[in-house]
Amino acid sequence: MKTLRLLLGDQLNSEHSWFSMTDANCTYLMAEMKQETSYVTHHIQKLVAFFLSMRSFAAFLKEQGHQVQYIKISDTENPHKLKELIIQQIDSTSSEKFEYLLPDEYRLDQQLKDITDSLSIPSESFDTEHFLTSRDTLKNFYKGKKQLVMESFYRMMRKEHDILMVNGEPEGGSWNYDQSNRKKWKGNPSIPPALEFSKDVSSLYKEIQEAEVKSIGSIKPHSFNWPTNREESLEILQYFIENLLIHFGDFQDALHTDQKFLFHSRLSFAMNSKMLSPKEVIHKVLEYHKDHKDTIDISQVEGFIRQILGWREYMRGIYWKEMPSYALTNALENKNPLPGFYWTGKTKMNCLSSAINQSLEEAYAHHIQRLMITGNYALLTQTDPDEVDNWYLGIYIDAIEWVEITNTRGMSQFADGGIVATKPYVSSANYINKMSNYCTGCNYDPKEKIGETACPFNALYWNFLDAKKEHLKSNPRMGMMLRLLDKKDDEELGEIRQKAKHIIENPGEY
Repeated sequence: MKTLRLLLGDQLNSEHSWFSMTDANCTYLMAEMKQETSYVTHHIQKLVAFFLSMRSFAAFLKEQGHQVQYIKISDTENPHKLKELIIQQIDSTSSEKFEYLLPDEYRLDQQLKDITDSLSIPSESFDTEHFLTSRDTLKNFYKGKKQLVMESFYRMMRKEHDILMVNGEPEGGSWNYDQSNRKKWKGNPSIPPALEFSKDVSSLYKEIQEAEVKSIGSIKPHSFNWPTNREESLEILQYFIENLLIHFGDFQDALHTDQKFLFHSRLSFAMNSKMLSPKEVIHKVLEYHKDHKDTIDISQVEGFIRQILGWREYMRGIYWKEMPSYALTNALENKNPLPGFYWTGKTKMNCLSSAINQSLEEAYAHHIQRLMITGNYALLTQTDPDEVDNWYLGIYIDAIEWVEITNTRGMSQFADGGIVATKPYVSSANYINKMSNYCTGCNYDPKEKIGETACPFNALYWNFLDAKKEHLKSNPRMGMMLRLLDKKDDEELGEIRQKAKHIIENPGEY
């Protein structure tokens, strides 16, 4: 039976059982479609990375003897819409069955269900064989429980997969070393340079430009540094393990103007496109740690594994439990537009300028830059979560909706009302000053609240608490800060409100 199998751009799993044997009657379909480049405006490096990775994967499949139909963004016969593409290729290959791997985005999941319902041939879907959980694992785990607490899910995953466990107990005596993962980096220890691939992608970049695909951010076409095949993905994993893991946990929350990547792995694109699996990443880290326990503390290893085994799988579970209503949540009723400098990086606030310009230049920022700098400011200025989602989904190379929206609308913006986070992750300038060198040399003083040189984060922070106190009054984790708010006299609070109002209405002045 002639079969057409669809592979999406984030389904580049060379270890999938589909590829264990070749079949002359089976054709794999891959395509670069404007449908997927235009639902938000993507970073140019994200477009290049996905297209180049897809092309590399198609070449790998052909080398293994598989039949592959690959449609480029520039091909004249490209319909650029998924339904038209599938019908076109079913006809051209005379396929008698259509198969696909389950998408990780609700949007595509629904679209493929609708498409297959309309086909005149039978269809079947298969698991991507990537994640350590199913779509329903989290939903079933929390069934009957009042709260979704990531720590309990993480402990269950540790036990189920026997990771960092000794005789049923956590290795080292603790489940979580988060308290050890909050150090400020002050220049020591030294940070090894980021692994560079320096690939020439100028030809693909030109194709994207000629196809008139709208994008944001910048790129160095003759020196592209993201992994775009399995070999490079394994290389960047090994580089992280041997050079960066030793201090990852200590400084994973640190921020610094001179260090874009610090000790972070930069594995997220390779993992989210499925060139690397979470299982192999975890086990390679554990294997290395086993032979280097005298030099690498367990807190470094646990801090890294928690992000993958715990947080990553947890966020995917939340996504499939809560969609599609999750995309509409706006519990704090925020409606302000996203400040224009998010698209340009032109702001006098050093922390935002650093984080946004880095995002525009690298298509990357680590989780604290996203949460406590760009996300914090967006929440404090009471920005519409729809606009925040679109920016995050477009600008970061690793952003696919299942992981982006739960981190942004949930963890960062508290728009889900507390499904992901137990409180809004907002802070004044004090946290930024504590964890970074951003405040050094900034135009604004992190200790001032009201004056012309006062850091905008300070007035915005207290104004946010004041504006949202009815939403937050029943939240036990916000009690202390709301009590401090109550102690402010009317004159001071009035000045804070006035200052914050001016900042929100005139973001270009700051």
